[in-house]
Amino acid sequence: MIISASRRTDIPAFYSSWFFNRLKEGFVLVPNPRNSKQLSRISLSPDLVDCIVFWTKNPSSMLNKLAKLSEYPFYFQFTLTAYQADIEKHLPTLQKRIAIFKQLAEQVGQDRVIWRYDPILINKHYTIDYHIEFFNQIASALRGYTDTCIISFIDDYPHIRQSLIKEGILRLEVADILNLCSSLSEIAKYNQLTLQTCAEEIELLNCNISHGACIDKTRIEKITGRILSAKKDKNQRPTCQCIESIDIGTYDTCSFGCVYCYATTSKGKVLANKRLHNKCSPKLVGDLLETDIIKDKPMHSLFTLQNELF
Repeated sequence: MIISASRRTDIPAFYSSWFFNRLKEGFVLVPNPRNSKQLSRISLSPDLVDCIVFWTKNPSSMLNKLAKLSEYPFYFQFTLTAYQADIEKHLPTLQKRIAIFKQLAEQVGQDRVIWRYDPILINKHYTIDYHIEFFNQIASALRGYTDTCIISFIDDYPHIRQSLIKEGILRLEVADILNLCSSLSEIAKYNQLTLQTCAEEIELLNCNISHGACIDKTRIEKITGRILSAKKDKNQRPTCQCIESIDIGTYDTCSFGCVYCYATTSKGKVLANKRLHNKCSPKLVGDLLETDIIKDKPMHSLFTLQNELF
């Protein structure tokens, strides 16, 4: 099975000690997002975990712990944009994050660190020209440190709508997207990057941009040298191309405070959950309670019994 760590929060940035404790213990308890008393027990045995996909904006706290992943195939989805503190409130400077990206790639290889330039949003400050300028700067800095960049465009989730209105975020017209993507594609090509979209309906093949998969069967097979038998993830949006995975994160636990975040509903919930966090607990938020209902999640390896890929 593929472990997603995590679409719901930034485990590398805020909870790496907890994560490595879970690897040591061999399991994690994950709450049902609709009923926190219902917990799934997820095995983290190397025999069952085919790959771990990390999602992060700042994995610096993991850089000296990567040896602990020696029994697991893995790669990182690393979001690196050029927004300022009005949009991404609590991030290190762009230059620091670029340096962290490079350090990570030097340790694990460019095929295990995917650059995410997403979501793309437009207002009076973050114009199309702004994105072209800073995409070019970041792409140039990352040349040779990654082979793929994934882009997406801002989604209008109900709980972030007022924040988007406050920041003057504009609706992107198709002509604007095509104009921007034509330039991004040229920059990506020059810097030897494959450019893909994440869960977007728009067809951009004329810009040499294909629909990508963040949890990517082809990449996992390349990393492991083995063949996967995996289905499309039915729990994601119809436009998502990812294969099936199990997410071990919890919503409302990321402290970066990005105004576009779909996984955070309020700052108050994040602060409350952070106070409850115990790095030694089997679940991300709080300690195990007598009222918790735990069920083992059926898991199996997705690798086939066929010969290895290479």
